[in-house]
Amino acid sequence: MRTIVVVATKNKKKLEEIRVILKGLWVNLKSLADFPDAPSIIENGKTFQENAAKKALTIARFTGELTLGEDSGICVAALCGKPGVYSARFAGSDKSDEKNNQKLLKSLAGVPVARRKAYYAAAVALADKNGLIGVVEGRCNGVIGFKPEGTFGFGYDPLFVIPKYKKTFAQLGPRIKHAMSHRYRALLKAQKLFAQYMKVRKK
Repeated sequence: MRTIVVVATKNKKKLEEIRVILKGLWVNLKSLADFPDAPSIIENGKTFQENAAKKALTIARFTGELTLGEDSGICVAALCGKPGVYSARFAGSDKSDEKNNQKLLKSLAGVPVARRKAYYAAAVALADKNGLIGVVEGRCNGVIGFKPEGTFGFGYDPLFVIPKYKKTFAQLGPRIKHAMSHRYRALLKAQKLFAQYMKVRKK
């Protein structure tokens, strides 16, 4: 019997990425779409780890199920690490992926390529109704491009260039992205947490 794992997100694209990356793991993934009465979560943590843990704990206590909380974003060196935890709402209340990307490009106007280094970060937390099991993080280094390119992915993918390929995540597509992304690296560590949790649970 597959273990139920609730992914504490309403973001369909993020859920699909997680589902693809965890393919083969013996779990039955559900999301907040399966729990319409779940409480809203205010992401007011100062770090990705804090937000991920808050999501996992809140939803685990509500559902009684093992829960995966994830928070991610992009950190740009020339902007002192911004937008960071504010990545999803960088453009303000009227946010969208396109507007967030436009604001990032505007913030980096005139900044040469040598100073456009950035990294994507993802924190993944696992929790059950009894408390937090653990939090892990993954990162992927890149450079912010000068214009959006590519049609795959979401968020800042059209601007995030991988130097090795000289293409954005949005150009590279899911096969390559899912084998090297920040989310992939964090979820790989989370699988070890899951395995340890299941081992203890069976004792």
